[in-house]
Amino acid sequence: MAAAAITLGAAYPAEACSRVVFLSDSTAKENIVMVGRTLDWRTPIPTNIYVYPAGITKQSMPKGPMLRWTSKYGSVVSVGYDGGITEGMNNQGLIMNSLFCKTAIYREAKADEDVPVVSLSMIVAYFLDNFKTVDEVDTWLKANDFAIAGETFDGGTVSLLHFGITDRTGETLLMEYVDGRLTTHRGRDLTVMTNDPNYTDMMAINKYWTNIGGTHMLPGTVNSPDRFVRADFFINHVPHNVDYNTAWAELASIMANISVPMGYELPGSPNMSSTQWRSISDAGRLRYYFKFSDSLSDFYVDLGKLMLTPGAPILKLDTTDYSDFHGCINHELKKSNGFKPMW
Repeated sequence: MAAAAITLGAAYPAEACSRVVFLSDSTAKENIVMVGRTLDWRTPIPTNIYVYPAGITKQSMPKGPMLRWTSKYGSVVSVGYDGGITEGMNNQGLIMNSLFCKTAIYREAKADEDVPVVSLSMIVAYFLDNFKTVDEVDTWLKANDFAIAGETFDGGTVSLLHFGITDRTGETLLMEYVDGRLTTHRGRDLTVMTNDPNYTDMMAINKYWTNIGGTHMLPGTVNSPDRFVRADFFINHVPHNVDYNTAWAELASIMANISVPMGYELPGSPNMSSTQWRSISDAGRLRYYFKFSDSLSDFYVDLGKLMLTPGAPILKLDTTDYSDFHGCINHELKKSNGFKPMW
């Protein structure tokens, strides 16, 4: 069950989405770090929730040069098509989300190279399994070279992703591939991420709107820069010295503001289709909140109340019928094999 059942293939979807980080300020009674995320796509992406304990052997590809490891930490992850990790949070409060970015050009392995290759569907697992802070991730990235593997899906759509990682201190690292080279941005101020263009170009667009000011006018379409601008304005104009429930409500309402309405899509732009689900990862209380767009209520996994030590079982929340899920659903998690790879 170890490596074979959870090793994931390259045929994994590239989703559009928005990512927003809420950080409490120094006057708040509780240090709150939450990451909100939306997933938008033109066709349904069935998504189940898995909880993995520490101590499981994994690998980044089925053959050839690859990374092999045994997980140090337990984690909760969302799994698209029951075959690829979209996002997740480990029990150290490290959160990682993959977002669609059509301008991504990966570092690919050449035929005569011995560089390890990482499937896009395994990259989230690797970082959640091995690191507890952004500083650890940053240090590893500077010392290690690896290539990316990814194939088309959904009728030929190329899997193009960039990544956001946040730890329980509120430090964030963004990973993007530009012209075949991994580039990173780091800081507590990197609270918003959407899709293309790359982060440097996106900041130039956002600066234009910041100079205009957002009190009387904000861009209102569903395209990536407009969602970025709205999210950036609102996350910087809500109170940050609030209690837990208020912080959660502020972030949830911002994620709703930058979601794409059910049934709406732009022809030829699958990354600007209806929002299928939203999540909020709480790095402090280790709660992973989730809501399908057509569900009447949110539910959450309380990672801090689950057994995640080596030898504990893999758990799964089958969301085939999620209409009755609400509140903490730890009791709904069932022992399971790892999800099957999509080779």
